[in-house]
Amino acid sequence: MSSPSARPVALVTGASAGIGAEIARLLAVDHDLVLTARRSEQLQALADELKQKHGATCHVFPADLVEPDAPRKLFDTISAAGIAIDVLVNNAGFGDLGKFAQSDLGKALQMLQVNVVALTELTGLFLPAFVARDSGRVLNVGSIAGFQAGPYMAVYYATKAYVNSFSEALHTELRRTGVTVTVLCPGPVATEFAAVSGMQTTRAFSAGQAMGARPVAAAGLRALKAGRRMVVPGWRNKLMLFAERFFPRSAVLSAVKWMMSRRI
Repeated sequence: MSSPSARPVALVTGASAGIGAEIARLLAVDHDLVLTARRSEQLQALADELKQKHGATCHVFPADLVEPDAPRKLFDTISAAGIAIDVLVNNAGFGDLGKFAQSDLGKALQMLQVNVVALTELTGLFLPAFVARDSGRVLNVGSIAGFQAGPYMAVYYATKAYVNSFSEALHTELRRTGVTVTVLCPGPVATEFAAVSGMQTTRAFSAGQAMGARPVAAAGLRALKAGRRMVVPGWRNKLMLFAERFFPRSAVLSAVKWMMSRRI
């Protein structure tokens, strides 16, 4: 188990690439890590890198959160190893571009499992111990997509609305305790997520629109350490959310549809 003199331990899901990998790199300066994702080779390479650069102890526990029993198995594996988690980073997630009526329904249901169900279950499994010891931090990766509906990515936008709402509610419930929940709400980020989801061909990923994964991760961790409820990195994203307040809902939906359309 962790001792008072030991480095705190952070669990990062979806740690093999993108925002998750950058969060792990930044945390490794003063945390030990539990890294999980589907791809064990990438996780092990990251673990070796972080041990060499920062002396971080990194436990690699591959898991596919699409599987309904994966969150519980991961929790049980960590518990059996005697590892006490101090920071939970729910980063794993994926999206899919296209009209819902023409989409792969199975993939949409898997998206719900990873983006919503697994995130909720992992939070529910680890949070009671945080509350019992009056210490712990949770960082959930939401999105600015969660602030409006998303034509052509209806399920993904809906999952991020859940993450944003769920995180804000927990943050409020936990006020005046030593436990905080923060939601990181980035806009487009230059990671493999765009290629996997098909979003790299959309107007949302036009030149200059996507932020790098490192500054997004850094913004999230600054907010986490400060115990903030929410952080929206990037002035363009902040401006867009502010401007939405002054337009009819129908106009916002039309704008999102245009942004999610493919570039010619």
